[in-house]
Amino acid sequence: MINFEDFKKLDLKVARIIEAERIENSEKLLKLKIDLGDEKRQIVAGLGKTYSPETLRGKEIVVIINLEPRRLLGIESQGMLLAADNNEPILLIPEKEVPPGTKIR
Repeated sequence: MINFEDFKKLDLKVARIIEAERIENSEKLLKLKIDLGDEKRQIVAGLGKTYSPETLRGKEIVVIINLEPRRLLGIESQGMLLAADNNEPILLIPEKEVPPGTKIR
């Protein structure tokens, strides 16, 4: 269990995927360029067995943007997207379109 103060430290926002591509030498990892309204970032996500890059472009997703950057297969990831785990990742997406950068409360 974490307390509410720890939960409030998470910076969750809506992002729009503007580019997606497979990472060489990985079946699972995709490199995504995301729009957060006031900035663009790159994240690496293990979606490649479930989603093709073409189907991800333009989708709105929920991301944690205040994680320390991490390198996966030599590529920097500047956040983490949220997905349900149902023996495969299922993206969490807003029910209605909202502007990139909208804060999740």
